[in-house]
Amino acid sequence: MLFIKIFFAVLIIVCIVFYIMYLWDFALVLLIAMIVLPVIMFVSTYIAKKMIDIDFAVKDNTAAKKENFPVQLKVVNRSIIPIGKAEVQIEYCNIFSGETGKFTLLIPVQARNVQSVSFQLSSRFCGIVKVQCACIDIFDPLRIFRFKAGKNIQTNILIMPEGREISGRVSSTDRLNDESSVFSEYASGDDPSEIFDLRNYNQGDRLNRIHWKLSLKKDEFIVKDYSLPVDIPCTIFLNLRCSEKSVYTLPVFDTLIETFVSVSQFLIENERVHKVVYYNFKARSFVEADIDSSDSISYLIQELLLSLSDTSECRLPEEYFIEKENFSLSSFIFISPEVQPSVMEFIDGNIDADIKNALIVVKSQEDAVKIQSYSTINTIPVIIGRIRSSVKDIEV
Repeated sequence: MLFIKIFFAVLIIVCIVFYIMYLWDFALVLLIAMIVLPVIMFVSTYIAKKMIDIDFAVKDNTAAKKENFPVQLKVVNRSIIPIGKAEVQIEYCNIFSGETGKFTLLIPVQARNVQSVSFQLSSRFCGIVKVQCACIDIFDPLRIFRFKAGKNIQTNILIMPEGREISGRVSSTDRLNDESSVFSEYASGDDPSEIFDLRNYNQGDRLNRIHWKLSLKKDEFIVKDYSLPVDIPCTIFLNLRCSEKSVYTLPVFDTLIETFVSVSQFLIENERVHKVVYYNFKARSFVEADIDSSDSISYLIQELLLSLSDTSECRLPEEYFIEKENFSLSSFIFISPEVQPSVMEFIDGNIDADIKNALIVVKSQEDAVKIQSYSTINTIPVIIGRIRSSVKDIEV
């Protein structure tokens, strides 16, 4: 582009010399044309710049890890001036990483038209991928002038985590939520407030479970099976406070979220309704969410990711525990990207739970053996990328 500007400057100088040496009308017309042409290019391209709009169109703002997802960029030219060349600078990154990828798109934009261009991205880790149009450079037809338009237009895509199928054991408990109204769909129990099934009498059945009215109608003994409550006081505390700022930032965060998803899915598969506590960066407070199905896990993950920020400070978990002094739980699961002695000591000494687990994300086996043990907490190191093998013997 510098070469073209120099070339036009030389042409104008030549035209001036030509006009001075030869007093012809043609020389005057040529000089005026050479002076006016760049002015016309400048004015027309500047007008086009003011009448260009840019936007991203994403079919679905969620995507799976390690799979390509399409992103469409729309450039709208509302002027009558065509743009022969436009350079679009695209930047993208996971907001929890400092690494940014860049590439350039070259597109023409016709007058009074919409130009769409699609490209594909993917992410190895869950989180939020921010796609941004840093700017769009438009050129006049002669490539003399360049203007920037449409700065910092962006869109966010949620990269959903993958749950791992884990083994483990769900313990029986006598602790129930007093106002429980959630019962098992697959197993009977001893809660007389809800009838699970009606069946024929078998030898050894209790007489107080006979449905007398129905037995008289059927002329045979019919027995009531009571329901099994599954609304057990079980809490997962997801600690999002992470001081890791290195190449491990994304792997640690990814493993943290997927560990939570895996444990939560395991509980739901075993009909264990539970509560999840995490820090919501937008609300600047701890949030409690009840999980009773796979759909509620998916919804929570979207809410959690949307609440995250790469700049906001996460409050200390102790602040939540102090606000909620009375804990009476069947199971308490603490999932954290690092060991925080003050938090672990509080859980060890102050939380009343039949089973207490602390799942700590670590970078290697060497880091795993360094984790301190506590008297009432089952401490489980979760090595990055090895969730299934790390959590295989968990009891909840």
